[in-house]
Amino acid sequence: MRSGILAAAFAILVPIPVFADNTWDDLRAEIFGDAVPVVSADVVGLDVPYRTYEDPRTEIGATITAPFGEFIKSVQLIIDDNPMPVAAVFDLAEPQRVFSFSGTMRINGPSMVRVVATMNDGKLYMQESFVKTSGVGACAAPPGTDPVEALATLGTMNFLLLPDQADGKSILASLKSTSDAEPATADTRTAQLDIDHPSHSGMQMDQITLLFIPMRYVETVHVKADDKALFTLTGSISLSENPAIKFEIPQDSVGVGVKMTDTEGATFEETFTLQGG
Repeated sequence: MRSGILAAAFAILVPIPVFADNTWDDLRAEIFGDAVPVVSADVVGLDVPYRTYEDPRTEIGATITAPFGEFIKSVQLIIDDNPMPVAAVFDLAEPQRVFSFSGTMRINGPSMVRVVATMNDGKLYMQESFVKTSGVGACAAPPGTDPVEALATLGTMNFLLLPDQADGKSILASLKSTSDAEPATADTRTAQLDIDHPSHSGMQMDQITLLFIPMRYVETVHVKADDKALFTLTGSISLSENPAIKFEIPQDSVGVGVKMTDTEGATFEETFTLQGG
């Protein structure tokens, strides 16, 4: 009897991997059909916390280095147990050998987090990690700013170049290629784009009226360096309130253009002139 009780208790305490796998099986089939991403830490370097203490604003990032002879076409950030699991998609304007990003996201509760990279030949590579949270319900948590006040600064964007890494290079410059014959690109600088947007999930309640706030979030972000398109980010309610997005731009860029559109059709454009470009 005692052994039976202990076995039952253990089954209750350790259900997460089973449910996470079942969730992923369904998601994978829905997103990728019959294709099965290859788990590879050599191709996808995932940067997530073991535990987040700020569930509504958790920074998640990754650096993808394509295998020799292949190029990155797009990258998807997937948070299995979020209401909108496909949290962000980066479609690259041109296939790249290396792509690096991070963004502030909502994690609705303990969940597997995955980054899946699609290559120009259709191959899929993935890395995954389980992230513990300090609670549940980040997507329904009350907004940090008054909804009316948030509309006053909606669409304001700020852009900054981040200080060089400890080795004096950008994020990508510190990478080593999978092939000595094809080194990773080093001529880049790390940039951060801050967007003022409440990113309402449709699950949040106005604390005064006690009515649900209509869904409204960042839908697309188009980024170009000088006159060359870099990528298009497609967002979701998983983007945090006032999201911050980090990415690489060419070292010699003299200007960065950003066009942001939200789900209500509001469009905002900014061109940032860079010093030292």
